[in-house]
Amino acid sequence: MLSPWLEVDGVEQLLTSWSTATGLDLVRLGTTADAEDIKDTAIAQPLIVALSLLAFAELRKRVDIPDDAPVAGHSVGELTAAAIAGVLSPDDAVALAAVRGAAMAEACALEPTGMAAVMGGEAEELLARLSDYGLTPANRNGAGQTVAAGSLTALGKLADDRPAGTKVVMLKVAGAFHTEYMRTARVALAERAKSITVQDPVRPLLSNADGAVVTSGADMLDRLVAQVTKPVRWDLCMDTLAECGVTTTAELPPAGPLTGLVKRQLKDVVTTPLACKTPADLDKIVAAVAE
Repeated sequence: MLSPWLEVDGVEQLLTSWSTATGLDLVRLGTTADAEDIKDTAIAQPLIVALSLLAFAELRKRVDIPDDAPVAGHSVGELTAAAIAGVLSPDDAVALAAVRGAAMAEACALEPTGMAAVMGGEAEELLARLSDYGLTPANRNGAGQTVAAGSLTALGKLADDRPAGTKVVMLKVAGAFHTEYMRTARVALAERAKSITVQDPVRPLLSNADGAVVTSGADMLDRLVAQVTKPVRWDLCMDTLAECGVTTTAELPPAGPLTGLVKRQLKDVVTTPLACKTPADLDKIVAAVAE
């Protein structure tokens, strides 16, 4: 996924710097590594944040992003969003993603846990069923999609006894992200956060915790630490985007899933949902901003 971006001036140099800081060969991992390598959350998280920030840096060279344009990220994407809003430096965002990914991978190894996407059905009935099985609605993504997380045994029970009208799909992830199973990762992230200097956001920055616009850099850093054990409320983030009057969205790479959610939940609000996967896709975003 990094290959086309390496042709952009300055990208390889920046990736080399971030590779040194994280102890990971991000260039190799984003180009020639196999699926087994990059599905490791310790690898995937810094790689995703690095790619997203590279794309945004190139976008800013091509067009002025309005100061009142809201920014939001899903899960680890919150680190990217915080950097775009000026709360974190890009270097700190990538470094924090590496700590976050490694700590969450270690937490996943402690107990056999996982996640499953649940589509359709009645929300209240689903939440009640998850509670019955000791599962957490770790991602409430909106558009009829909830991701349940917890022990593999409980997830198996959910798949065998799913609520009427739902479809359950096990996800290929290392463990139960955004639950109390990640409490050791929260401790590690809190320790690393002590060495980070933050600034207040320079644009509206949405929080996964509740969809609220965060105005304090210190508050956002606290939220980023806490979020590893709390559910992602992307549904509320989309509600806030609608309240802000957003009509165009641009999802940074690796893109696709969030744009799909926006298309389904905000179809009457967002007329131009864009997903950026390669440098060529930036032209569409530039044109949309110019309009």
